[in-house]
Amino acid sequence: MKTIIKILLLFIGLATFSSCGRTSTETKPIRKKITETVFASGILVPDNQYNLTAQNEGYLVKLNFIEGDTIKAGAVLAVIENKQNEANAIGANALLAIAGANISPNAPALKQLSATIDLARLKLKEDELQAERYKKLYEGKSVSKLEYENMELAMENSKSSLTGLQENYKLLEQQAEQQLISQKSQTDVNAVLKENNEIRAVVGGKVFQKQKQLGDYVKKGDVIAIIGNPDYIYAKLSVDETNISKIKLGQNVILQLNTNKLKDYNGVVTEIYPAFDDQAQSFYCKVKFSDPLDFRISGTQLQANIVVGTKNNILVIPKNYVGFGSKVTVKGKGLVTIQT
Repeated sequence: MKTIIKILLLFIGLATFSSCGRTSTETKPIRKKITETVFASGILVPDNQYNLTAQNEGYLVKLNFIEGDTIKAGAVLAVIENKQNEANAIGANALLAIAGANISPNAPALKQLSATIDLARLKLKEDELQAERYKKLYEGKSVSKLEYENMELAMENSKSSLTGLQENYKLLEQQAEQQLISQKSQTDVNAVLKENNEIRAVVGGKVFQKQKQLGDYVKKGDVIAIIGNPDYIYAKLSVDETNISKIKLGQNVILQLNTNKLKDYNGVVTEIYPAFDDQAQSFYCKVKFSDPLDFRISGTQLQANIVVGTKNNILVIPKNYVGFGSKVTVKGKGLVTIQT
């Protein structure tokens, strides 16, 4: 930060500056408005900038864009070859078909158990008829009580056996349904993993930077391209922690791109980021350009002066007229110490 020094002068007259071997020059103190600014460095950033990243690992077999392309949301920008995901998807579909068949009444396990249940039902019916016969015979004293009770017990055993087989059928159906649900979920997961081989644009915009080439091997999370809104590019400024308290929304900013330091752009502070960046050891603020921007490459470095204050009617003299110890040479008086 460079701040013009406020000077209070308790004298009136002409201040002169002497340099060894040169003619003395003269100046007068003047009153003017001074401006206090905070210096910050930064870069150009497109609005809604995001990284197009790989969701699977493998070789890039297709790249459907070049830097500078305007792309639409949902467009397939790259394809990753991952044969494992493709094989898993095929296997999951086959297992899903088997799980679907196992829940059908014609499934081998259910069909076999159903036949066993039919036999048990016939056995119970026969035992019930026999028990009824033995009851009449017992009442007519044609069979003993023990024979009648044994027949009753056989009937109850048949009834319990049938009930157990029916419960087993329900359990087998439930297990088949659970297997179908589980396999369908796994199939969906594998389908998503296979779809992730196609890398799509999340939001439409312009490709500002291409970071991978055709044939590169990428891992999950690798950045393939940087995409953003080309219609709105702002300056992201890094502000030292000792100065961030001076920064307010709406303050004017004078910016210079490092590509052309002879040209100034005006801007306005529109956002102060709420978090401190530990790595950069600084705060960030966002500046919207008030002037048309004729250089729009993302990541371009720049420098800025944020206007944080002004003071009117300040008495000043050029700095090079002030010598060591805050002394100036006054015409007719010699060296005089001034108070700054």
